[in-house]
Amino acid sequence: QVHLVESGGGLVQPGGSLTLSCAASGFPINRYNIAWFRQAPGKKREGVSCSDSSYDSIRSYATSVKGRFTISRDNAKNTVFLQMNSLEPEDTAVYYCAAGPYCALTIAGDDDYDYWGQGTQVTVSS
Repeated sequence: QVHLVESGGGLVQPGGSLTLSCAASGFPINRYNIAWFRQAPGKKREGVSCSDSSYDSIRSYATSVKGRFTISRDNAKNTVFLQMNSLEPEDTAVYYCAAGPYCALTIAGDDDYDYWGQGTQVTVSS
């Protein structure tokens, strides 16, 4: 059975760090682009970062997180990570990972990716 499971969310103070994990089962992540999205209450889903399946060096980031977030993948563990540093209250959202054919942060529809995780809450607050 195919699953994507996010973990690592939580409550953190501004300026703090969190590392999110996206663990895949039932399919190999090395054949898929893996993207992170987030959605805050009342806002549209926003692309955060993406890791290309063919070239691990090809990673994209939203302007709002560039320089603070780092995406990486461990194909042996079938897991993708999102290291988030210097967190800001504006980063508060539910974070989702998705696997599919695209590595374009503007493509964020449910049907645009083959698999989605259930999401993990990140709250940045003092």
